[in-house]
Amino acid sequence: MLFTNLLPRCAFAICLLCQAADVNWPGYGGGQEGTRYSPLRQIDKSNVGKLVEAWRYDTADGMGASQTQPIVVDGVLYGMTPKHKTVAINAATGEKIWQFDSGIAGNAPNRGLVYWTDGKERRIFSAVRNYVYALDAKTGRIVNSFGDDGRIDLRVGLRREVASVSLVLTTPGVIYKDLLIMGGRLPESLPAAPGDIRAYDVRTGKVRWQFHTIPHPGEPGYETWPKGAWNYSGAANNWAGMAVDPKRGIVFVPTGSASSDFYGADRLGDNLYANSLIALNAADGKRIWHFQAIKHDIWDRDFPSPPTLVTVRRNGKTIDAVAQTSKQGWLYLFERATGVPLFPMESRQFPASDVPGELAAETQMVPLKPEPFARQLLTEDLLSNRTAAVKEWAKEKLKTFKNGGQFVPFAVDRETVIFPGFDGGAEYGGSAFDPDSGLLYVNANDVAWTASLTLNTAGASAGKKLYLTQCAICHGDQLQGAPPQFPPLQNLAGKTARQLTKVIQEGSGRMPPFPAIRDADLAGLLKFLQSGETKEGVNKDEAEGPKYRFIGYHKFLDPDGYPAVAPPWGTLNAINLNTGEYAWKVPLGEYPELAAQGMKDTGSENYGGPVVTAGGLVFIGATNFDKKFRAFDKATGKLLWEAQLPFSANATPVTYTVAGRQYVVIYASGGKDRRTPQTGGVYVAFALPQAVGKK
Repeated sequence: MLFTNLLPRCAFAICLLCQAADVNWPGYGGGQEGTRYSPLRQIDKSNVGKLVEAWRYDTADGMGASQTQPIVVDGVLYGMTPKHKTVAINAATGEKIWQFDSGIAGNAPNRGLVYWTDGKERRIFSAVRNYVYALDAKTGRIVNSFGDDGRIDLRVGLRREVASVSLVLTTPGVIYKDLLIMGGRLPESLPAAPGDIRAYDVRTGKVRWQFHTIPHPGEPGYETWPKGAWNYSGAANNWAGMAVDPKRGIVFVPTGSASSDFYGADRLGDNLYANSLIALNAADGKRIWHFQAIKHDIWDRDFPSPPTLVTVRRNGKTIDAVAQTSKQGWLYLFERATGVPLFPMESRQFPASDVPGELAAETQMVPLKPEPFARQLLTEDLLSNRTAAVKEWAKEKLKTFKNGGQFVPFAVDRETVIFPGFDGGAEYGGSAFDPDSGLLYVNANDVAWTASLTLNTAGASAGKKLYLTQCAICHGDQLQGAPPQFPPLQNLAGKTARQLTKVIQEGSGRMPPFPAIRDADLAGLLKFLQSGETKEGVNKDEAEGPKYRFIGYHKFLDPDGYPAVAPPWGTLNAINLNTGEYAWKVPLGEYPELAAQGMKDTGSENYGGPVVTAGGLVFIGATNFDKKFRAFDKATGKLLWEAQLPFSANATPVTYTVAGRQYVVIYASGGKDRRTPQTGGVYVAFALPQAVGKK
């Protein structure tokens, strides 16, 4: 493990002298409640156009899209590098104070860190793959009394052989008193560990409580699974983050789907607590209430965003609530203590599955208000009209799809439309809440995808069998992928077996590790991947795994690579939580080459969330292609300022003060634009030329 200390101790003394003036950003989402709101108003609507770059810190740590939202405490900014080193930076100057290198190179999304203090001791909790390290906030040195010589292994304690568990932490946990509460990211297919929520003692690293998201015998919800499913089924995990109500002692946990994602014949039933918002007693992990958004999910409709704790007005009364956004473009709002919905919902009947062995849920709950912030049904009038030829192409293509809105079960060997797609409406960036106006700000993707199932016949080689059951879910039957989210694997002949083995066993980007693959099976998979041969003979008697499998994610793009639906392809939305009405909606992002041709304000896919301030502003990066950082009028949605970044910023910004000067910082790393695949890791800070106005 490597440690560097590059600034003299006087740098800390200078920071300490400024503590009285500091307004921090001490947690992911701004703090325990995840509001992404700042009371700062030095930068406001009248002067935001004067913002200049105050400093930038290039992590110089190679390539990688780590999507980090930093935290800022007492003049020090703590962040991650592309390879998951932890770095402490002078938040006023951008100079490095210390850096911690675990000796393990990470390369997946790593969205942030956790800060804890009891008023005397201060710790930073940093995740590298399946490990969580406790670091001294002042020095960056490991706290050896925590866990096993300074770290805990999240694979331990999940009722599976530890070496076979694939688990990485992409979104940081949350703090409640002296507890560090954690989720984790798990595979989309079996084998997968269960997505248990666990609380660790912040001082010792010992597990204090564990909530089973796949219930055990005798636990509520066990009856919603086949008997014994807790022994083999997996996921139903929290990968998007959580929020804590410290006053009530409640932690709010959104979960994703159970594995395998798209064919659930081995998990018939509603599958609690997958696809649920769960309110747990933060002290002991006991369930207080839950809401299951999707029963028996066969569409990969995870809750993709951390919850936002808000306060709303109803009939002259103030109500503490929790807001949860979704991939469907629906917003759910519940009273925090009881789970009572604050907007109407109704149970609706949806089509049955005609796939043998599958049994889709007969009904699903649908919010009636607010209106969805992403479109719900792909019709001919919503197809792209970028050119006449593209329009005609899209019309013919649409005729070949199974298409009927939300919760239409997949068909065998016929593509079904998912709209909004697998990566939208809302995503991991989260929403921002303005307590002054009651407005919730959420950015959304509005692009269609398609997918289907196919009979799980195996190819002539054992390597192809393994590929089809474990890899084709993302990379497709023909190794074509769905770039940039899922890269193609058709030209790997130049890759060595060692290089491919490292990626398979350790994961890379969105790909989780696959440690359970045995050496003999791995050799066959490597042979298949390096051959590039996809047209092997088929022997239906040699099929392994479930009877039907998912053939891969397909983004509905036109022949030129642009979304085949009409703009907007991405939006920023302001929803009044008191009324359920929209204050405004604007396109977010653009394609530079289309803008140069006069096709502006198309919106684009966007990842990373907004921040709202008392100064009347909404700051957001997020957009995939134009590499811009923007500020909007929070009341009207008018664009007030924008700046060019070195890479696209698929992360959520932060704002804070040091010595009375307000800064806005965003992490730019790229990684989601197939046209410019370069990635990096640069923190960029903006401020007014000189501190003016009030803090």
